[in-house]
Amino acid sequence: MAVNWDVIKGKWNQFKGDARIQWGKLTDDDWDQVAGNRDKLVGKLQERYGWKREEAEQKVDNFFDERNT
Repeated sequence: MAVNWDVIKGKWNQFKGDARIQWGKLTDDDWDQVAGNRDKLVGKLQERYGWKREEAEQKVDNFFDERNT
């Protein structure tokens, strides 16, 4: 099932708590900048964790898929 990012943006504050636990290296400023934007989240994960884009995208999609968005 594809992740619906419109839903994620609308419920960002709900998802952000779990995401912050999952990716603790991201700062408060990072989360404010991401604000439910998939590309920004992928970029921040690449920056903080040193992942390749494909790896970051997969981790993001898996995380939100598991939450039935």
